[in-house]
Amino acid sequence: MLRAPASLRGVDPARYVVYLGFLLVLGGFAVALRNDGFLSAANLLNIVQGATPVTVMSVGTVFVLTAGEIDLSIGSVVAVAALVGAIVLRGAPWWAAAAAALLAGGGIGLVNGALVAYLRLPSFLVTLATMGLLAGVARWLTDLRSVPITDDIFNGLFGSGALFGVPSLVLWTIATVVAGHFALRETKFGAHVLALGDSAAAARAAGIRVRRLRMQVLALSGATAALAGVLYAGRLNGARYSLGETDLLTVIAAVIVGGTRLSGGTGSVPGALVGALLMEMLNNGLILMGLAVSEQMMVRGVIILVAVALTLRERRV
Repeated sequence: MLRAPASLRGVDPARYVVYLGFLLVLGGFAVALRNDGFLSAANLLNIVQGATPVTVMSVGTVFVLTAGEIDLSIGSVVAVAALVGAIVLRGAPWWAAAAAALLAGGGIGLVNGALVAYLRLPSFLVTLATMGLLAGVARWLTDLRSVPITDDIFNGLFGSGALFGVPSLVLWTIATVVAGHFALRETKFGAHVLALGDSAAAARAAGIRVRRLRMQVLALSGATAALAGVLYAGRLNGARYSLGETDLLTVIAAVIVGGTRLSGGTGSVPGALVGALLMEMLNNGLILMGLAVSEQMMVRGVIILVAVALTLRERRV
């Protein structure tokens, strides 16, 4: 009976599903849409920029899931933070508006974390309730009206601008992924998050302040969702209550397909980046193929289901 070489026996194929899937989808669309400009530099750049808010949220979600928690409120935080920033921008400079949005998101995450850590409530239920509450707040803030943003600095820094020819959204993607990967793999905070997700009891016995750590990862998730809201607002030159409302499934799919274990203890920021790009590439390619919205949803759902099933499949022992 043939056996794999010893050097390969410890390799988990699920870690590489997202990279293989990305290449297969890219190749499939490249062939099917070769005459529709799918591989043009402009379209590929559009995919990266379109994926930026989801990528930013995915980085925060990697920390939450790795710690063994979950945050269902990120989509609603996006809308609230974007609206807060747009409203503050009416009478304050761009940096004050951005700071207000980030503080709003981080504060919401901190409240979620406090409820989970100190009242010992499940993060699933806490953030589910917060999701509904914030969806109502977003609608109430402006009475369902959009808030335009005309500040050129804000729109350039968080949306359509560029630095040395590199679009702002691409720079935000790079900065967030690099910072997130470094924090998870090279800092004490990241090591503690991994330990917490692997075993909360063992982490507590090792002297890790588990309650504070749970608060921190949920506050981080709120802050990254708020940053995504700011990026949406900058790119669209305005904020609306519906921003981010369809992103939750996309973010969780991107993170899990990217190699982060839903049960905690394992996380990958680069994998989440590739997962986010894969989700956006699916959207882009299906639109170029001329599929109706209902058909796009069905195809995307099947592809996500297959990818997640392959990623989460338990190895035989």
